[in-house]
Amino acid sequence: MNVADENSIPSISESSSPSRREPAAGASGVPRQTIYRKRGKRRNLVVVIIVVIAALVGGVFLWLHFDSYESTDDAQADVHVFPVSARIPGYVVKVSVEDNQWVDRGTVLVEIDPKDYEVALSQAQANLASAEATAQSLNITVPITTVNTTSQIQATASDIDNANAGVIAAERQLTAAHAQLEQAQANDVRAQDDLARYKLLVDKREVAPQVYDQAFASAKSSTAAVDAATANESAAQQFVQQAHSRLTQAHANYQSAQTGPQQVSATQARVRAAIADVQQRRALLEQAQLNLQYTKIAAPVAGVVNKTVVVGLNVQPGQQLLTVVPLDEVWVTANFKETQLKRMRVGQSAEVHVDSTGQTLRGHVDSFAGATGPVFSLLPPQNATGNYVKIVQRVPVKILLEPGENRDQRLRPGMNVVPDVFLR
Repeated sequence: MNVADENSIPSISESSSPSRREPAAGASGVPRQTIYRKRGKRRNLVVVIIVVIAALVGGVFLWLHFDSYESTDDAQADVHVFPVSARIPGYVVKVSVEDNQWVDRGTVLVEIDPKDYEVALSQAQANLASAEATAQSLNITVPITTVNTTSQIQATASDIDNANAGVIAAERQLTAAHAQLEQAQANDVRAQDDLARYKLLVDKREVAPQVYDQAFASAKSSTAAVDAATANESAAQQFVQQAHSRLTQAHANYQSAQTGPQQVSATQARVRAAIADVQQRRALLEQAQLNLQYTKIAAPVAGVVNKTVVVGLNVQPGQQLLTVVPLDEVWVTANFKETQLKRMRVGQSAEVHVDSTGQTLRGHVDSFAGATGPVFSLLPPQNATGNYVKIVQRVPVKILLEPGENRDQRLRPGMNVVPDVFLR
């Protein structure tokens, strides 16, 4: 008997032992143990296949999930901080807020002593009233000067005509007086000749002495007539000289009247200067009113106040007194790697996970920075060197929160956040 036969024939002890009894054969004659073993192998294969399929499906879903968004932990909350400064110099008399106090837009934060600016406003008002009165008086003078100038020109022109007429009349009187003088001189010559002739006749006693006396009286009268005619001619000559003088004066007055339009223009120029002075005074008045308003410094936006001013401080224009942080306008600046921006677009939705509170806020991509972060640094990198090493750069991405997401204002500027931008 060989070894195989020995192994195949059970011993008496094994056959008689109830625990070692072989299972009964099935209908096909195959042992049941073998059937159970095959079934176990099939079951294990099915389980392995199911596990593999589940792993593949889970991997696909995980890949699709992680491929649907980009995330970074290099992000923080940002906001535009509004500095509040003085626009005028002065002494601080009142500070109406405390540190970390919420204020609404337009709330008066600081008050500067207004007394100096009230005095300046009163002075500006008085200067404006004086300038307006001066301009009004000069404006009234312009039409009066215009009328006077026109009347003066017309009057002087009429005076020239009258003076010319006077000269002509005086010259005519002079001509008449000269003719009368010549006639008187001729009569005198004839009377003197008659007197001389009658003198000879009287001496010869050819005529009566009475005739000589009449001739003498006639000669004396003619001489007096010559003297009178000479006086009349002299007077006529004086009248002519006076008429020429009046004509010269009339011409001078007319020339002086011709300067009237220039005087009107000068008056109008003074009126324009007065009007410009009124405008300047009005501008100074408006500036004084503004300076008085600037004594009350108001919040430019609603937010939380951080102050550096106290009562009694003398401030100068441009000196920062407070800072207002508008917590309603907080956004997120996420520094994504440049390799993460391939499918990122403006308007894509985002979720912002806040480290400090554990909140998740909704938002959307608003814009991308114009350059990578290092470009805005004080010393930007210069890659044109021999030891250049390529480093993945980060680009700031601005994410705006949806309205009402930060209504509790727990997200403060500077806090760390983790944004997830959904790419689909």
